[in-house]
Amino acid sequence: MTDDTRWRAAIIHEPIRILRFVIVVATTVLLLGCAVLRPHSPPPRKFEPLVQIPGMPDVRAWGDEFSPVFQKDALAAREQEKQSGLFDKEPIVNVLAISGGGGDGAFGAGLLCGWTISGTRPNFKLVTGVSTGALTAPFAFLGPAYDEKLRQAYTTITGRDIFMMRSLLAILLRPDSIGLNDPLAKLTAEIVDEKMLADVAAEHLKGRRLYISTTALDAQRPVVWNMGAIAASGHPRSLSLFRDIMIASAAIPVAFPPVFLKVEADGQRFDEMHVDGGVMNQVFLYGSMLDPQEFKVNSDDGTPLREARVFVIRNSQLKPDWQEVNPRLHSIGPRAISSLIKAQGIGDLFRIFTTARRDQLDFHLAFIPDSLDTNREDEFDNRVMNLLFDAGYDLAKQGYPWRKAPPGYFPVNNRENKNGSSPLGTPPEAK
Repeated sequence: MTDDTRWRAAIIHEPIRILRFVIVVATTVLLLGCAVLRPHSPPPRKFEPLVQIPGMPDVRAWGDEFSPVFQKDALAAREQEKQSGLFDKEPIVNVLAISGGGGDGAFGAGLLCGWTISGTRPNFKLVTGVSTGALTAPFAFLGPAYDEKLRQAYTTITGRDIFMMRSLLAILLRPDSIGLNDPLAKLTAEIVDEKMLADVAAEHLKGRRLYISTTALDAQRPVVWNMGAIAASGHPRSLSLFRDIMIASAAIPVAFPPVFLKVEADGQRFDEMHVDGGVMNQVFLYGSMLDPQEFKVNSDDGTPLREARVFVIRNSQLKPDWQEVNPRLHSIGPRAISSLIKAQGIGDLFRIFTTARRDQLDFHLAFIPDSLDTNREDEFDNRVMNLLFDAGYDLAKQGYPWRKAPPGYFPVNNRENKNGSSPLGTPPEAK
């Protein structure tokens, strides 16, 4: 393996792969004391409820609390559905949540494209995305017309299309990351053009919603962005903000620099530091932001109740990955963080599963088959990404065997088995 390959493998994978290098760089910076830090003025804690994007109010919400703004927007979406006719065309409400996973996002991309070929891919009322899922989400939201662009985005790129390594001197002078995401920004600008923005806006006005999550690092809280509202705002900065949020959601801390977004609160301007949405959630639905009970329509207005289904694509394998760990700091630390991230992802699945049961959503889960060999030195190894894409594509084309419960879920009694939930290893296929 060349030195360049080693650096690439360390930089572009999850933060666990770069812990050793981070320790070295941090120590060097402390010793030299020569860092030139970027001025940063985050909104104080007392202003958190007031934070807005200048000129685009109500396009964001804290993802860990109820949002009256998003609740009002979701209710307005139902009226938009009636006017557009989408309500009549969609007797079942379908929701899609796409997780993070770096290069493993190729699996979810392939699944979506194969799902189209199967003829059973629905039109989603709501699509959410985190990290690589945030990059996939607009394609999934816009439907089969964007499948070819989605395929190209995940099968033709390499690590060089995602990041570039900074010199040691540059890191010492500005120690916010060891890599730059300039190539990713360039790729995002090519993909997210004026046409895509207009298409997202058009679907938003029909009553559909696209949410992407980032992490506000100072606040240590998830932020959810209403991407359709941004696209439909007509603001001259809507396109650049749309792109910035997608990049921020995939900005792995330390590996990539954070994205600073200009915000305002109480008549004052601040810059808010955003990093990978996966820092808070590997995948999300709507959590506590919305109250679905308010959407249940009674017969007074003559609108029938609709069934609801949630599909979760977890761009990861869920099985434990056995490795012999060297009893040294540089091995124990990354392994522990890797285990933490995997456990977090499974916890997120259970959280969504619980929410689905509470709100009477039919739960469906897809994840990378445990039997698939995805080992590689470069996270964006083109060969492995094509392997992942093809695996997702083939499984979905034949009719994906969606799981009805997260692995490890054991029903309380036999009655739950009859209702579709099942123990580990024996989840039934979705109807």
